[in-house]
Amino acid sequence: MNHSPLFGGIEAGGTKFVCAVGTGPDDIRAEVRFPTTTPDETIGRAIAFFAEQAKGCDLAALGIASFGPVDVNPASPTFGYITATPKPNWSHTDLAGPLRRAFGLPVGFDTDVNGAALGEHRWGAAQGLDTFIYLTIGTGVGGGGMISGRLMHGLVHPEMGHIHLPHDWQADPFPGHCPFHGDCLEGMAAGPALEARWGQRAETFPPGHPAWALEAEYLAQALAIFVCTLSPQRIILGGGVMSNAHLFPVIRRRVQEVLNGYVQAPAILDAIDDYIVPPGLGAYAGVLGAIALAAAEDGG
Repeated sequence: MNHSPLFGGIEAGGTKFVCAVGTGPDDIRAEVRFPTTTPDETIGRAIAFFAEQAKGCDLAALGIASFGPVDVNPASPTFGYITATPKPNWSHTDLAGPLRRAFGLPVGFDTDVNGAALGEHRWGAAQGLDTFIYLTIGTGVGGGGMISGRLMHGLVHPEMGHIHLPHDWQADPFPGHCPFHGDCLEGMAAGPALEARWGQRAETFPPGHPAWALEAEYLAQALAIFVCTLSPQRIILGGGVMSNAHLFPVIRRRVQEVLNGYVQAPAILDAIDDYIVPPGLGAYAGVLGAIALAAAEDGG
């Protein structure tokens, strides 16, 4: 029986939870995926998974990379909580506490995008960088990353999906899908916004569908803003919408056009294919990021 220390990770998504035990991308010992239902049921299933895994190994720490908004301030009485989320029934839910109480282990906790960014920094497309951003475009739009080697925190945590963008109402009369802001980036570019605008799910669109030109435009406008405000060394784009790889060259070209030569960096002018990239960890960026949060909590 293997008793070597391992880490547990939870990618807590608004649609599904992914739980895994391991040490990194080449060492995932067990994994389970299940729908995000009620808090009690979903957290209970996660606890049951780790309880079963703990019978055969020594878990050193757990990490949770969660949809949000969340409270990531360790000094706050609601640290580890999901706060005022649009996800029904999940507002003000203590997510980290039940895991900590069930196992008596350190629990690393951050946003899903900061978790994925940490995983990409350790094992993926952000290795060797100290300032970069990770954006996920899927059920929602979220952004995180590092500045000077530290995960982005501050007043709360970044909410890159809720910036406002230029909106040409003649070209796109869609009012937006965000319940808070209407036509913010998430309200225009997330998967549910695409479905609401066109009446069908994005995975059914062929590459030539007019939805993709609008999608690339909104994402390129956002990335140009982030280039000018955060000056990232690389931008990583993940999430289900970005599994449509044909978006990448259109976004890259349009970012160059929007910046119009102002940012005189070779990475943008001459090597943008290596500047705006998909996750090196692919669909495992989130749960591996959670494992990286656990390792960091354990001092690794």
